[in-house]
Amino acid sequence: MTDDLFKQEEPIAIADAAWLFRGHARDCAAKVIAAVRAVLSQAPLRRMQVPGGHWMSVRTSSCGSKGWVSDERGYRYAGEDPLTGNPWPEIPPLLLEMARSGAAEAGFADFCPDACLINCYRPGARMGLHQDRDEKDRTAPILSLSFGLPATFMFGGLKRRDPVQRFLLEHGDMLVWGGPSRMAYHGVAPLKAGEHPLLGSWRVNLTFRRAG
Repeated sequence: MTDDLFKQEEPIAIADAAWLFRGHARDCAAKVIAAVRAVLSQAPLRRMQVPGGHWMSVRTSSCGSKGWVSDERGYRYAGEDPLTGNPWPEIPPLLLEMARSGAAEAGFADFCPDACLINCYRPGARMGLHQDRDEKDRTAPILSLSFGLPATFMFGGLKRRDPVQRFLLEHGDMLVWGGPSRMAYHGVAPLKAGEHPLLGSWRVNLTFRRAG
C-alpha cells in the first residue's frame, strides 16, 4: 500500500477520542467503490427488518468473518449471510488496510476489524440515533468512511438525551471514535437529493468494527 492513496489533512476533534478526517479517502474512492461492488456481487444489498416489524430505509450488506444482521428477533452478528446461506465475503485487502491505518492515525494502534457494514443510502434514507452495542469487543474503535452524496452526521453523548452535534460528511471523509466516546449515540439525518459524479444519487458508508 502506498502513502499516496490517502489524502492527509489535519484531523478535527469532535469529542474525547473521536476524530473527523476530511477527504481522507477521496483520492482512492474509485478503487474503494470497485471493491465494494465486488463484495455486493456475492452478498447483495437488502433492507433489514428491525424488532417491532419496521423496515430500515437504508440498504445494507456486510463483509468480514462477521456480518451485522437484524430481524424480528433482534440485532446481532452472524458468520453467514441469511440471504444466501454463504459465509460473508472477506474484507477486501484495500479496505482492511485503510481501516487499520486510519485507526492508527486516530491513536488506535493494532485495530483489526472482523466486520465491515456496508450502508447504502438513497435520498430520504436515514439512520436514527443509536449506540453500537452488538460488538463483544468494545475496546476497539468504530471507523467510518463516507462516499457519494453528503450526509448530516449526528454525534451525541452517552445518553440518548445528551446534546447532539451535527457534521456534514462529504465524499472521502473518515470518522473514528473509541475510548470514552465508543458508546456515543450517533445517526444520520435524512439524505438530501443530489447527484454525485461517482455514485449518482447514492451515499455509501463503510463502518469497520471488531465484533468478536
